[in-house]
Amino acid sequence: MSAVETYVKDAEPSVASAPLIVHVIRQFLPNRGGLEDVVSNLAKHTLKRGYRVRVVTLDSLFTTPDSKLPAHEFINGTEVVRIPWSGSTRYPIAPQVFRHLSDADLIHVHAIDFFYDALAWGRPLHRKPMVVTTHGGFFHTPNYASLKKVWFQTITRLSAMAYDKVIGCSMSDLRQFSKIAPSRTIVIENGADIGKFADRASRIPRRRIVTIGRFSANKRLDNLLTTLAALRTRSEDWHLDIVGVEYDLSRNELVDQAKKLGIETAITIHVSPENDAIRQIISGASIFASASAYEGFGLVALEAMSAGLLPVLNANEAYKTLADRHEQISVTDFSDAATAADALDAAFERLHANAPAIRAQLLKEAGDYSWDVVADRYISVYEQLIAG
Repeated sequence: MSAVETYVKDAEPSVASAPLIVHVIRQFLPNRGGLEDVVSNLAKHTLKRGYRVRVVTLDSLFTTPDSKLPAHEFINGTEVVRIPWSGSTRYPIAPQVFRHLSDADLIHVHAIDFFYDALAWGRPLHRKPMVVTTHGGFFHTPNYASLKKVWFQTITRLSAMAYDKVIGCSMSDLRQFSKIAPSRTIVIENGADIGKFADRASRIPRRRIVTIGRFSANKRLDNLLTTLAALRTRSEDWHLDIVGVEYDLSRNELVDQAKKLGIETAITIHVSPENDAIRQIISGASIFASASAYEGFGLVALEAMSAGLLPVLNANEAYKTLADRHEQISVTDFSDAATAADALDAAFERLHANAPAIRAQLLKEAGDYSWDVVADRYISVYEQLIAG
């Protein structure tokens, strides 16, 4: 997860003749996460370029399904329409999406789920140009791996035929989806909101770690806590700040595990903090860590770099790709607590020896992922398809 900027509800924009991009996504504001952050930033930059933007999303958050959100509002200039749903959070069924597409100039679907399949099979009904951004597909965990492979090679492959462009947000997504849509798959890597936490990390190297993300099983916070326990046997200065929103893990479950490991005083858990609070947390830390088993791109690691935090990441495919590009990023195996503790110790020693130079390099390289650049790439695709 990556926190998004505080959102502002506002009135309907006055420009009604501009082209309309309709984003379709399971969860949006007020929910917080990497995917929501991507759509929020893309919408903001698309509006700046003279388009209108609508987001069609579900009418409740997965964490509080019985609490219904407003059916219609404008947030930061973006029209937000929320529709009823049923079924599981992995594949929520929401057929009312078709009611909100008639005036669209282009439909942009995010992630591979019900919306991806339904809008593909329903294209003869809405007849709109369509693109999809893959956001890692549905391979975030090894659960049901065989079924997922069969589904990908059949249903996902057939649905891909309806999309004018399949946009991978990472090189791993590009390789995966090129297998089923080779002539239409391109890559546009995610942007990072590099101004949100810019240069906020501690200027004095500290044995304090921040991790940011949903409290979900695939983030492997259990491995991170076990690693912290190993670090504490070496120095009691080590501390971990866990920042995020409750998902399929709760705050209490994390506290219980920390107590079992004897490190409850060495962690601080921050549930759904605002960005100002996150900036304050980051200001006391020097290292960012993620034990995540799977990432679609690794957006949160880039935001950590922009803050001046030195990333130590689990060796999943997305993180290894980032580490190949950025020499200051370390990858390790967080399933082995001793190995991961060695990597975090080594990161701290590097900072202790050469913090100003490392910080300058992290800030400079994070700047390459500016949303201004990424939005231009998306707008180029939009313009081509709308003109066609």
